[in-house]
Amino acid sequence: MRNMEEILGKLVTWTQKNSMIRAVIMTSSRANPNAPVDLLSDYDIELVVTEMTPFRGSDAWITQFGGIMTEYREDHERSITRLVLFEDGVRIDFQVYPVEQLQEILSMPLLPEELDIGYRVLLDKDGLTASMKQPQHTGFITDKPSREDYHSRLTAFWWDITYVAKSLWRDELFYAKYMLDTVIRIEKLMPMVEWYIGVNGDWKVNPGKNGRWFKRYLDERTWAELEQTYAGASHEDNWRALFAMTDLFRKLAVELGEKLGYDYPHTRDRRVIAYMEKIQQLEPDAQQF
Repeated sequence: MRNMEEILGKLVTWTQKNSMIRAVIMTSSRANPNAPVDLLSDYDIELVVTEMTPFRGSDAWITQFGGIMTEYREDHERSITRLVLFEDGVRIDFQVYPVEQLQEILSMPLLPEELDIGYRVLLDKDGLTASMKQPQHTGFITDKPSREDYHSRLTAFWWDITYVAKSLWRDELFYAKYMLDTVIRIEKLMPMVEWYIGVNGDWKVNPGKNGRWFKRYLDERTWAELEQTYAGASHEDNWRALFAMTDLFRKLAVELGEKLGYDYPHTRDRRVIAYMEKIQQLEPDAQQF
C-alpha cells in the first residue's frame, strides 16, 4: 500500500498541472490532530475548481491514482462526490465543487463542521484560502440534550423495547433483531451513549460517527456491558441481550439525568421490565396473559 507522502505527492503534482483546479484541501481524520489514524484511514480531498463539467462527465481523471477496485458516485447540482477504493487498499474520497462555493464558505461566520473538525491546505494557486478561519477541532462534538430531548429518548426506548420481547415470544427472529439492533441500538442507545460520553467529557468530545470511537471513551466496565447487548441467533441469547440492553440504557440514562438535573422514569422502567419478564415466561401456545 502506498504511504501518505506518495499519495499526496501524486495529488499535488497532478493538481499543479491542471489549470481548472485552483485549490486542494484535505479534511477529516488525516487533518485532525485529535483523530486516530492508521493505514486504512482514507484521504478526504476537496478539489476547488473553475469548471465542473470535465470532472462530472468522466472518471478518467481518477484512474491516474491507481486501479479502481470499487467506487461510489454522487452527482449534485453544484458538486460531485467520488468515493474510490483502489486495488492496493488506498481509499480517496473526492469532493469537487466550484470556486464560488468555497467563497461562500469563507463568508460564513463559522466554518462548517467538515472543515472545523480539521483541514490542511495542500495547494492554493490564487490565495483563495488565505482568509479561511483556523479549525477549532470542535466539529461533530456532542451537544448537551435538553430536558425534552432526554425524556423523549427515554419514552421511545421504553416503548419500542417491548416489540423485541413480543417478537422473541412469537419466534420472529428477524424482526426481533431489527428492533434490537437497528431501532433500539442505533436510534435509542447510540445517542444515549454519546450523551454519556459528552457529559463525562465536559461536552468537548467527538465520539466518532456511528459509535466509531465509543471504546476509546468508555471505561472498561461500561464497554464490557455494551458488548453484552450483542447476541447471536439463539432464542436464549437474544433474551439475555435484551435485558443487557435495558440494564445498560438505564445505567447511562440515570447517571446522565443526575448530572443534568433531569428526572429518570423509574416507575415506567420497572413496569416495562416486569411486562417483558412475564412475556419471557409465557408458554409458546399461551392463550392467557
